[in-house]
Amino acid sequence: MTTTLTDIATTVTPDAAVRKPRSVERLVTGQATSDGDGVKLTRVLTQPLQRRLDPFLMLDAFGSDDAGDYIGGFPDHPHRGFETVTYMIAGRMRHRDSAGNQGLLQNGGVQWMTAGSGLIHSELPEQEAGRMEGFQLWLNLPAVDKMTAPGYRDIPTGEIPELRLPGATVRVIAGESHGVVGAMQKAHTEPLVLDLHLEPGATFEQALPAGHNAFVYVYRGELDIDGGAAPTRVPRERMAVLANAADRDGVRVQAGANGARALVIAGKPLNEPIAQYGPFVMNRQAEIFQAVEDFRAGKFGVPPGR
Repeated sequence: MTTTLTDIATTVTPDAAVRKPRSVERLVTGQATSDGDGVKLTRVLTQPLQRRLDPFLMLDAFGSDDAGDYIGGFPDHPHRGFETVTYMIAGRMRHRDSAGNQGLLQNGGVQWMTAGSGLIHSELPEQEAGRMEGFQLWLNLPAVDKMTAPGYRDIPTGEIPELRLPGATVRVIAGESHGVVGAMQKAHTEPLVLDLHLEPGATFEQALPAGHNAFVYVYRGELDIDGGAAPTRVPRERMAVLANAADRDGVRVQAGANGARALVIAGKPLNEPIAQYGPFVMNRQAEIFQAVEDFRAGKFGVPPGR
């Protein structure tokens, strides 16, 4: 049975077990950095991993109770050639862009923005104190769609389907899990984005196409990933890159003694050249030069801050 958005919280019987789960190829520690107007964050998926984790280009994790770490936000800046997926665990952030879109991203919500041919946007806090925590994922667009018209969708927390399994709650942001269809579907890259909430010792399995690249990022507690000679322990704030093998059909995780929360992310690789210069991601260097020229010529529209 496939569950739609009309069934937001659904208790299901798990699908047939993953027969041969993927092993962990490597564990990655993110790099502390800052972006925007001094927002402190951890860059988990960095440029050297773009080819390995195609179609994903970047994953940033941010979280602080100190307003000084986030209050500057992300003032007007351009993008072209990819999509951004921002998932807010806690806090309030206002989006505005040169295509006329705006929305309030807050606790549990997602903002899915297609930069396409180019736009300018800002993401600024609508709070002066309290916790701000979330993630931003960059998802590449295929060459045929890089110059598509920009698009934007706000997905409030109540529109993100959840499935309930023994010891686990799974928020299905994109893709499909155990018959529950997520809030977003994308044909070319077939992204899967899950937020797992696991009780102590609970297990979870997710089927994955063998050809898709996949990783798990733990942001609370710790968990074990089965699939090797022995399970691999993944501590908090680590990303596990899952190995690709034709005979492996999914991922199997088990939470540690204090439970775990983690993102499970997978997608179909584009297998296209990647040319990046900051906020522009195209296929050829000449297209990057053109993006810079177009931005300087005002072809991305009027910045929302003006």
